[in-house]
This record gives sequence, C-alpha cells and structure tokens, in this order.
Amino acid sequence: MLIIDAQIHLWANPGGPPHHRQTPYTVEDSLRDMDEAGIARSANCPAIWDAESNDYAVAAATRHPDRFATLGWFALGETRSPEFVADFLDQPGMLGLRFVLMQAEALADGKLDWVWEVANDLGQPVALMVPKPLLPELGILARRYPRINWVVDHLDIGPFEKLPDAASHLDALISLAEHSNIAVKASGTPSMSNQSYPFADVSPVLRRVFDAYGRERMFWGTDFTRMHITLRECVDMFTEHLPWLKGDDLEGVMGKSVASWLNWSL
Repeated sequence: MLIIDAQIHLWANPGGPPHHRQTPYTVEDSLRDMDEAGIARSANCPAIWDAESNDYAVAAATRHPDRFATLGWFALGETRSPEFVADFLDQPGMLGLRFVLMQAEALADGKLDWVWEVANDLGQPVALMVPKPLLPELGILARRYPRINWVVDHLDIGPFEKLPDAASHLDALISLAEHSNIAVKASGTPSMSNQSYPFADVSPVLRRVFDAYGRERMFWGTDFTRMHITLRECVDMFTEHLPWLKGDDLEGVMGKSVASWLNWSL
C-alpha cells in the first residue's frame, strides 16, 4: 500500500513552538523515520518558525523528489505581485500553499484575495488552518475560487484541544463537504484523545468525517514532530485499529487521494 504523510514539518535551524520538538527535524531524520514506518512520501509544510524553511524544503525536494514535496508559505503582511506568487510556486517540488490564519479577519475582510486569485488562476492547492468560527468562510472561498483544491489542516483541531471540546465544530466542518473542492487532513489526530494508544475515542470523529468526505477527500497525516508516539504507531492507528476503514477506502485515505488532490504524480 502506498502511504503518504499529508503533513510534516522540516526545518534545520534551532527552535520550535512548545507543542513541537525543540530541535530541528531534518531531511535525514525524516527519511530514517519514514523508512522505518513504511512511508513512501511526505508532504512537507515548511516550519513557520524557521525563516529559512522554504529554502530547506526546496533543497529537500530537489535532492529527494520521490520522497518530499512542499506546500510552502510566505509572509502575508504586505500584498505581493501575481508574479511573486507564481515564481514562488514554480520552485522545485512546490505543489501549493499552506497558511496558518489565526486572526479572525484574515479570511473575511478580503485582504488575502490577491493570494487566492493567483492560486486559482494556476490551479494550485491551498491548505489552511483557521479559527473555527471562520470555517463557513471557506465555503465562500470554495465557490469563489473553484480551481483551488482547498485543504483544512488537522480537521481544524488545535494541538491543545481534547475531546469532546475538540470536536465541537464538527458539524461546521462536515457541512463544508458539500463543496467538491474542499478536503481535510486527518493529521495530528492522536493529540485530541483522552485515552492511550490506539486512541479509540478518536475513531467516531474520524468516521463522521470519512462518511462526509469519503476516501477521495480525507487524508491521513501526522504532524509528527508534535506526536508522542512513533511514526509506525501513527500509521498503524489507521491501518490496524479502524475496523471500518478497509480496502480501497484505506488505500485512498493513506496516500493515493492526497497525491491526486495535490497533483503529485505517482
């Protein structure tokens, strides 16, 4: 089975936020862990706490194009030209964009339309983490920019949230499934659990999301540098401990579908 991690962070300079490891997670670290866990590829979201992480991502994808690709970021404090965005997306291994937008006005005020317009013109994917009250805004964006394959990171669950509160927004997330150009990463899901491995209390949440989005639009992933289990256990949580996820559905969720969504050629 082809296994692709829908979200990791690679970085080479010291530092990290409290919920991630504090030492760099390098290409060599990731390749070792991927090989041990049987993971063929990983979609790298360059660490936003390392200003040089995009360059590091390009180098990783250039050296290992069969293992890494990138959803890159850039600072959004000022409007850039369409040429800047297009050139950024034209770098080796760059499959699309990924932003963490935790300011409430970030989507609703239209100040980022210049990003979405270029991504839409180019047909490039965009992954987002947004405040839960802004989830309905993603539906508006999906209609306005239909050529973007949108992705909601981590089921829009923050790293410190625990069940049941972690799933309080699930109805809003599921309502977005009506838009055929919105998908979700089921990444970082162990962090919401109140139980020990294999985190059985997470299974009903995953099942509801799967029933709404299906195997074509729900992607397994880890955000591994904030996990408290091994990468192999992250894999086995889905492949061995979700009895309702089998066959073609399992293969889609574990890798085939994210490759298709991101236009990452197999």
